[in-house]
Amino acid sequence: MPPSPSRCLALITGAASLALLAGCGSSSGSGSDGSAQSPASSSAVPVVASTNVYGDIARQIGGDHVEVTSVISDPSQDPHSYEANTQNQLALSKAKVVIENGGGYDDFIAKMLKSGGNSSAEVINAVKVSGRTAPKGGELNEHVWYDFPSVAKIADSIASALGKADPANAAAFTKNADTFKAKLKPLEAKEAQIKKEHGGDAVAITEPVPLYVIEASGLVNKTPAEFSEAIEEGDDVSPKILQETLALFTGKQVKALVYNEQTSGPQTDKVEQASRAAGIPVVPVTETLPKGKDYLGWMTANVDALASALDK
Repeated sequence: MPPSPSRCLALITGAASLALLAGCGSSSGSGSDGSAQSPASSSAVPVVASTNVYGDIARQIGGDHVEVTSVISDPSQDPHSYEANTQNQLALSKAKVVIENGGGYDDFIAKMLKSGGNSSAEVINAVKVSGRTAPKGGELNEHVWYDFPSVAKIADSIASALGKADPANAAAFTKNADTFKAKLKPLEAKEAQIKKEHGGDAVAITEPVPLYVIEASGLVNKTPAEFSEAIEEGDDVSPKILQETLALFTGKQVKALVYNEQTSGPQTDKVEQASRAAGIPVVPVTETLPKGKDYLGWMTANVDALASALDK
């Protein structure tokens, strides 16, 4: 089982970040086409995002006035396996706006900024902007890009940072952020509809990635915390906890499995197989943008798939 994003990405530090990490892959890009940079003029604001999720949002808000580089973007790559490269370091050294997730997910961004000598970039920490914190006695769910109210706050922060970097186009950035936020509202409405029709229904997960959508939809996560936490951290699940998790499906205690298909392994494969064998729908989700999707289209597909699974 590969390590979690926070554990793998945290391995990338300072000048050592330029070295290859065993067992990891690399990619950079932004936007729905997975290209390395968004089309922009020579005077465009250089933006670096830790993943293509935030890179796409920055592209939608900045338009032709930004040049976006996303450090992790390959939709076929397990984000738990990452390799830093000199292009990442160079892009960060020149960036005027940097978007990191925070919450321990992508600590390499701050370390590479420091080693690259870029102390002037406007840094947006998505977790801090979201205001999300760890519940009492629990752990922070750092996957705030699955929380639509948080994404609206992040969009405003991106517009503000771009406006500081390019005051002449500040009004355009604000307008684009408003347009983007308006398009988030139907997603929240879909969650509310699920809550109305299926509030209280039980589901299972393999990792905490989709929990914000699940909670906003009024659903109850029945997965043993020890299972999803171990999978997220890249640890083995004990036989006892694995059996408890599999029993959710053999006993038909849940109506759907929401499965992170980018981080599969022997134990999550067993869970998926048990779900399908029991006739319980599987809803695949990912941590980065699938090829050909933008953020809004991606999340719309995720929420629609969840609703469809619960209706079966």
